[in-house]
Amino acid sequence: MSKYKTALFIGRFQPFHYGHLFAIKYALEYSDFLYIGLGSSNRSHERRNPFTAAERILMIKSALEKENIDQKKWMIIPIPDVKAHYLWTKVVRMLVPKFEVVFSNDPLTLTLFSEESFPVIEVPLTERDKFIATEIRNRILEGQPWEHLVPEPVIKIIKEINGEERIKKLGK
Repeated sequence: MSKYKTALFIGRFQPFHYGHLFAIKYALEYSDFLYIGLGSSNRSHERRNPFTAAERILMIKSALEKENIDQKKWMIIPIPDVKAHYLWTKVVRMLVPKFEVVFSNDPLTLTLFSEESFPVIEVPLTERDKFIATEIRNRILEGQPWEHLVPEPVIKIIKEINGEERIKKLGK
């Protein structure tokens, strides 16, 4: 696979976990600079989206810093939800500076950007049954161990913001 100058990887990161970290590292192997699109940036305090955009940005930034991933090689850009899929890609292109390729595992994201004539690359999944945010939120909700699924800085942030309690309240 050739190396791209600029790439985009979009996720909700609710919360940021080792699968996301793997995907970012993978995308950076094939690009000089990565825009990390923070999807559903306008949503929080919901069962599916418990964390705010600011909390998720802090999770990502802290995890990438702990991994010594050069901060000059990536930028996080909040991307709000838009009801019409056709408009969503336009909003992404309006918010994110020029990018050449889209990395994703989400079939809809891959399809929408492919229809916009962008090269799309599906990121190989690493232990998808374990590294899925829904599973992590469910584990928190059920009082099961979850900390082994996310980077250490993410655990610290979730605990500092009482994220476990928030998820339990939202799950009722």
